[in-house]
Amino acid sequence: MIATKLSTKKKMKHTLFISFLVILCLVARLGYIQIFQGKELSNLAYEQQTLDRSINPKRGTIYDSSGKNILAISSTVETVTVNPGNITQENKEKVAKKMSEIFGLDYDTVLKKVSKKSSIETIVKKVDKEKTDQLRVWMQENNISEGINIDEDTKRYYPYNTLASQIIGFCGSDNQGLDGIEAKYEDELKGTKGAIQRHTDAKGGEIGEEGENYVPAVDGNDLVLTIDLTIQSIAEKYLEEACIDNECTDGGNIVIMNPQNGDILAMATYPSYNLNQPYEPYTDELKETWETLSQEERTKNLQAVWRNKAIADTYEPGSVFKLITASAAIEEGIVTDIDKEGQFSCNGGIEVAGVRIKCWRYYRPHGQESLRQGLMNSCNPVFIGLGQQLGVTKYYEYLEKFKLLEKTGIDLPGEAGSIFLAKEKAGPVELATISFGQRFEITPIQLVTAVSSIANGGTSISPRIVKQIINSQIKEITDIPVKTNGTVISKETSEKVLSMMESVVSEGTGKNAKVAGYRIGGKTGTSEDGVNTNKYVTSFCGVAPIDNPQAVVLVTLYNPTGEGGHQGGGVAAPVGGQIFSEILPYLEVSQGNQDEIEVVEEVETPDLIGKSISQAEKIVKESGLELVIQNETEEMDKENITIKTQIPQAGITINKGNKVYIEYE
Repeated sequence: MIATKLSTKKKMKHTLFISFLVILCLVARLGYIQIFQGKELSNLAYEQQTLDRSINPKRGTIYDSSGKNILAISSTVETVTVNPGNITQENKEKVAKKMSEIFGLDYDTVLKKVSKKSSIETIVKKVDKEKTDQLRVWMQENNISEGINIDEDTKRYYPYNTLASQIIGFCGSDNQGLDGIEAKYEDELKGTKGAIQRHTDAKGGEIGEEGENYVPAVDGNDLVLTIDLTIQSIAEKYLEEACIDNECTDGGNIVIMNPQNGDILAMATYPSYNLNQPYEPYTDELKETWETLSQEERTKNLQAVWRNKAIADTYEPGSVFKLITASAAIEEGIVTDIDKEGQFSCNGGIEVAGVRIKCWRYYRPHGQESLRQGLMNSCNPVFIGLGQQLGVTKYYEYLEKFKLLEKTGIDLPGEAGSIFLAKEKAGPVELATISFGQRFEITPIQLVTAVSSIANGGTSISPRIVKQIINSQIKEITDIPVKTNGTVISKETSEKVLSMMESVVSEGTGKNAKVAGYRIGGKTGTSEDGVNTNKYVTSFCGVAPIDNPQAVVLVTLYNPTGEGGHQGGGVAAPVGGQIFSEILPYLEVSQGNQDEIEVVEEVETPDLIGKSISQAEKIVKESGLELVIQNETEEMDKENITIKTQIPQAGITINKGNKVYIEYE
């Protein structure tokens, strides 16, 4: 009996001890959670009990150089989501049916989302308000006020469709910039997301009566580009015509730069694509075969057209590069009198280290020449001789001064660098070929930047594509500074080279770039596109006006196979002339050669926006202009199709007989 009592007391002691230990552990655990994990668990609880619906900000607007013409803008659309826990069981099928009808969605997919045990499900993104208004009316008629959310969203829109497509780039479905300016300036353009916050239980049902907490989105900053809408449209117009007429199998590009401040006034690439439909086929040939192509083939074709060849692709510049050799030779005093008769002699070729390098006109040598005549004739032996006198070390110093051994740093993604043989490996033959522009590769943007250094009096200047950033909140304007990189050549050397360039256009290989009344200089170029490919790159680089250069134009055409051949003077120079004939009057450049001025009647472009195509045809004809309808079809109803955009814009003064391009709704 006594033993039993002792045993019971012992058990009670053990039980109390164990209970004490358990309580002690629970207190310790509670203390640990409270002290060390309290903040983390509190945040987790808040996240679980708070339902956030994000509000997308509007991306910043992209303007042309005027700050008025919109190249990219975010339009308001809406996104529809549901909180399944807040939709009653008897309404789920009804809601799914109506949503699938309004938005053209699969009923079973919508019903599955509406029936899920989750806090929020997205039904459809970026739909027009016209559609969501139908849903609002239906919700009101059926007395449904909870469980369906309609939130403001944004969608990127490009008013000019294909204009400057490789410069501007485009956005993905999440409004993130994927290419061009959209990608390069993502941090400026994207803005900050807002949110709608609401307390919910695990099923998405509301807790308490606090209502929704609205955190507004902050819109992205606006950008003002250096691109001029009118000049860009002129460049694209003549580039397309040149590539089609000359059957350029690999397309082409045109870069127009203001040499005084580095502003890129236009950068055109052909073919282009529709920024509003970047994943769609962009040529008639591709449209016919698109469905038969594999995903890999489609991607390859799309990436090719998205590529900005002016900055991303390298090529041999050919004889245009003789401008660099001439500049270096004059600056170093190798040539003091550019008109000295008989300073050079061409007998059809020149021997360098046992290798005979021919002049392009080896069959009828140029004979005795001055430097001016050598540039006018594009005579290879003249420039090989200058390269020999400069030597490898000095020549590479000028390549560095002209910034040809490094990227220009233009504010666009995907810029490629030049491909030169290392200075230590460059022998006499390599120096000879570099001197007349072959056996190395640079990008078009590098070449037009180097020639701009000659045009502006000898100062190296960096190209820029964005000139201003406008804060979306306070409208403060931040100017992107013009960047100079020191002196490359003297003003005297610059003037001599420009004078020779003027002779190239007035009397030499570039005479097809002449524009009556204007002093234009230039240099033509033809080079092989790779070794033994039987493909050519033809080019023309022009400067105008010679007495005060305002524009440097570089035309590059890849593998022209038409009847016009592949020589720069015959194929690319005329394109340069066409461009100068329109942009110089637009830039209000005065005509310098009064004796050559042809009286051309000027007219003001009429306002065609909102008018039918039939009305526009009549108006344009009466103005003495020509109407060009983008994507014209035989069966189109011209009486009832409304014009959406026109280039040039209304009120621009242009020569009679020029073209006005329109796009319709």
